[in-house]
Amino acid sequence: MKSIHFATPFVVMLLLVGCGGDEKPPAAPVAEMTPPAVQPEPEKPGDVPTQAQISISDDIKKACGLTDDEAFFSFNSAKVGGQEHGILAKVAKCFDSGPLSGKNMRLVGHADPRGESEYNMTLGGRRADNVKSYISSQGLADGRIQTTSRGAMDATGTDEATWAKDRRVDMSIAN
Repeated sequence: MKSIHFATPFVVMLLLVGCGGDEKPPAAPVAEMTPPAVQPEPEKPGDVPTQAQISISDDIKKACGLTDDEAFFSFNSAKVGGQEHGILAKVAKCFDSGPLSGKNMRLVGHADPRGESEYNMTLGGRRADNVKSYISSQGLADGRIQTTSRGAMDATGTDEATWAKDRRVDMSIAN
């Protein structure tokens, strides 16, 4: 029995020393969790700014007296360039005070099928918005111009020559 009495205080002391005390062991260092940097989507291969197009519908061409040569032209995918200013000014005047006054315009941006779907939708929207901005600067009220994007949903191209036709903004009379 004496051995049990001797062991009990010894076990209690070990428990107190092993479990007690205010000091906590140092915490293991926690690695900083920094999210990976979001890299901007690179320009799509073959997204040559001078190979995007604006296609004006036949009913607008007829009402505004535009020729086929005037109604299909290139523009930079990020901004409307100088060569487009004349035709877009004519269209704005036609909708503002000409034969199409009182009508609304629809601009639909498109992209070629290469690249991510979300990127293509954004790019098509940017193209339509840039054309809208220029037309609005020519006097047509912002509220009369609707923009949307189809991204690459209507793309039919299979090589650089046909992808160039997929990169466009379609202009029509809004219903």
